[in-house]
Amino acid sequence: MVATLPPDPDAALRAEWLAFLATAMGRSSAGREVPSPSDAAAASGRPRTAERNAERSRLVGVLAGRGIRDPRVLQAVRDVPRHWFVPTWLQDDAYLDDALPIGQRQAISQPYIVALMTEALELQPDSRVLEIGTGSGYQAAVLSEITSNVWTIEIVPDLAASAQETFEQHGYRTIRCRTGDGWAGWPEEGSFDAVIVTAAPDHVPKRLFEQLRVGGRMSIPIGPDPSSQRLLLVRKREDGAMESEPLAPVRFVPMTGGEAIQR
Repeated sequence: MVATLPPDPDAALRAEWLAFLATAMGRSSAGREVPSPSDAAAASGRPRTAERNAERSRLVGVLAGRGIRDPRVLQAVRDVPRHWFVPTWLQDDAYLDDALPIGQRQAISQPYIVALMTEALELQPDSRVLEIGTGSGYQAAVLSEITSNVWTIEIVPDLAASAQETFEQHGYRTIRCRTGDGWAGWPEEGSFDAVIVTAAPDHVPKRLFEQLRVGGRMSIPIGPDPSSQRLLLVRKREDGAMESEPLAPVRFVPMTGGEAIQR
């Protein structure tokens, strides 16, 4: 996946954002250590590693400089080892702000877009979130750093199996993953506070919007032509009507499936 991005920040802006992160992520202005969100995450069973720490920190600085402001999202990107979710031969490129191939003609999304889509959902620790398009599993892992209530569906069996293996290998115990047609959603789980779609349909799928609770938010790319897709933030109003807001031009693979489902 490729997206049109704002220009790179200059050094002063990047330094300003890194200073912000140092405060927001667990240090007082006097330098006193205080409990950080990652402490609670580790206690809840989310995996941690010291591998490639410097690369992860640099990536967070880039994302902050490009406008990602939610400290929880930045911390989630910092805590999830992206190199676990890419092929071994691409691990040295895992912390570039680029999409990377993962096989089956699919890609792991660009970190900036992962962060942008996650931030738009305004997740809380008790939010219930449904992801359509598990892919490598990276987006679901980032979501699981903010809420333990993550459901994810992948239509390609080999990708679903690979993501499930990665979750199990590294200890992502709170992510529910299954193979299925994302157009149908996961109706037996009831309504969701947020839905995130990582492939592009030509319109908002009816079933997914129905499973979004009133007041809920959906991050979704829309458009059959990758050259003219837009990332939308969709909200369900109190009267059940849909409202949407464009966030960015993007380029996603088409959303497949839906043949036997009222779209």
